[in-house]
Amino acid sequence: MVARLVVAAPSSGSGKTTVATGLMAAFAAAGLAVSPHKVGPDYIDPGYHALATGRPGRNLDAFMCGPGMVAPLFNHGARGSDLAVVEGVMGLYDGVSGQGELASTAHVAKLLRAPVVLVVDASSQSRSVAALVHGFASWDPEVRIGGVILNKVGSARHEELLRDALGESGVPVLGALGRVGQVRTPSRHLGLVPVAERQTEAVDSVAALAARVREGCDLDALLALARSAPAMSGETWDPGVGAPRTQDEASRREARRPVVAVAGGAAFSFSYTEHTELLTAAGADVVVFDPLHDEELPPGTAGLIIGGGFPEVYAPELSANEPLRKAVAELALSGAPVAAECAGLLYLTRELDGKPMCGVLDVHARMSERLTLGYRDAVAVSDSPLAAAGTRMRGHEFHRTVVEPGAGAAPAWGMHSPERRVEGFVQQGVHASYLHTHWAAEPGIARRFVERCGG
Repeated sequence: MVARLVVAAPSSGSGKTTVATGLMAAFAAAGLAVSPHKVGPDYIDPGYHALATGRPGRNLDAFMCGPGMVAPLFNHGARGSDLAVVEGVMGLYDGVSGQGELASTAHVAKLLRAPVVLVVDASSQSRSVAALVHGFASWDPEVRIGGVILNKVGSARHEELLRDALGESGVPVLGALGRVGQVRTPSRHLGLVPVAERQTEAVDSVAALAARVREGCDLDALLALARSAPAMSGETWDPGVGAPRTQDEASRREARRPVVAVAGGAAFSFSYTEHTELLTAAGADVVVFDPLHDEELPPGTAGLIIGGGFPEVYAPELSANEPLRKAVAELALSGAPVAAECAGLLYLTRELDGKPMCGVLDVHARMSERLTLGYRDAVAVSDSPLAAAGTRMRGHEFHRTVVEPGAGAAPAWGMHSPERRVEGFVQQGVHASYLHTHWAAEPGIARRFVERCGG
């Protein structure tokens, strides 16, 4: 059984990422094998979690993958660890709009049978903190709030008032972090700046977070709380389910493993670890390259995956790498499978904010003032390397760009929420869309993609 706890808050901006990342780093520095997890679709926080623990940051999303997949994915990611720390999303009880608790931090905590540590921004309250904590602790009897960490405490006297108020709440105070010495991490329009863009500074930030948590939190009490989590039932997710079963099948697959190139680096840092695991299990050799610096695709590339990130930030550099842009266009023209999500879609356009891109799709992209954000129900409209027409998926959109429709491509997805529309492009072997999906929900996606690579 893996000791585990969920770090939650009454609302966004309370300090969940500060506390969760600091706890991960502090426990890892103490010699524990810490498994990091994040509730929801976020790509950026898991990068900091990975830096703090030395293990891949993994997402637990009850909407995109379904509630039944949360425990199996957790078991897979936490295998071999001493402790799992799960950072929540938004406020503790905030789930998918109009669908109750679905995909909320509370929902995931219940699926994992994990105690919750509530991080409270105490900067503008004293005795009222007890009423706040009482309300959150009593709202759902199935959610066990095992302790509180007070954040942004103004002074020793302020901390004393807060602790006195919480003394009769039945919820222990497990830590207090002051306003002085807050570790600042740079942000922009889609959240924190990813680790891939500030590796050295990010290492320093994570170390500083660990120091703050060690100084202000009772690590022994937090570890005891995590170890009090009851045993979990359920199976462990296996990326190899559906892979060749016989020795002959496995040998034939091994002999012709195609190279799947995956864009990485600072411009394309959004990916789920499970995607690489699924591609590998399906028979591919996954090779990461950096479109900002590499002028050629990896040798023998038979398929290309370009995930999310911030191409709008790096548009001049991406545009300047003309040899790679031409190589991507030639690969797509050959009919090889190409899967592009969000930033990947922008990279395949003719231009982004006037900067030439790969020109695979006859569309133009530009930054927008409007943030498009939310979960989506979708169905594949056209056959593609990722999915047969009619395949149903759940995904997530998160971008401040728009593409002007062009000619020559069929739509990729039909969206059913929040409004009905078609989105994305399917052209020859190219599937390009704003929709982020988690392939663990439909492992056949990876197998289909590898098969289209000749594997």
